[in-house]
Amino acid sequence: MVQSRKENYTKVIPALSVGTSSTIYGKFTMCKFIMCIFLLCMSTAVFAQNNNVVKPEVFQTGIKQSGVQVFDVRTLAEYSAGHLPHAMQADYAREEEFNERIKYLNKEQPVYIYCLSGPRAAGAAKQMREKGFTNVVELDGGIAAWKGAGLAVEGGNNLPQLTLIDFTGKISEGDVLIEIGADWCPPCQKMEPAVAAYLKAHAGIKLLKVDGSKDTNVIKTLGATTLPTFILYKEGQEVWRKTGVVELN
Repeated sequence: MVQSRKENYTKVIPALSVGTSSTIYGKFTMCKFIMCIFLLCMSTAVFAQNNNVVKPEVFQTGIKQSGVQVFDVRTLAEYSAGHLPHAMQADYAREEEFNERIKYLNKEQPVYIYCLSGPRAAGAAKQMREKGFTNVVELDGGIAAWKGAGLAVEGGNNLPQLTLIDFTGKISEGDVLIEIGADWCPPCQKMEPAVAAYLKAHAGIKLLKVDGSKDTNVIKTLGATTLPTFILYKEGQEVWRKTGVVELN
């Protein structure tokens, strides 16, 4: 009887040992599997993040694609001193201006964004992604790295301003629509078809463009603080004034 109990006890112990070892091994294997999945997800996320910050040469190739929007988030003064080809501008540090101008960018098309060295563009890109922009690509090192790579910029020339005398002479006769805007201003670009349609419907009205980048004396005299601003003059007298994306009539 005693011997029988010993034999049974001896048989049970190995069985328990084998079962416990299998359970521990199974749990260990599962932990390794979960860890591998976690690391894979992390590496994929890091790769995707890094893939949105590219070197100047890659950035240059990217902005040559059709439908790409190039976006400069430096100050107007920085932009005027030199910028990337076809770049639009909004000062990231001026929250109201920045939020207003990005409303007129296409969220479904790529936005290639840059600043001087990177931090402002990174902040702007993060904010834009949170607002639903699907493809925002940052220039690694900013325009400083772009120049360091020997790549060309546009602008930076000291072009002559429209003088107040010339401006007064141009609006003194007939009907003149003043458009205060700039090529780099997203809402200004948005208004181009509306301006063209208005001029087509009012053949007797002439268009006078005032450059928001350089014609500062005229802009200050007119008291214009928003781009775009439209002012209709008849025989030198202001008839109406409108700002932003509006209907012209």
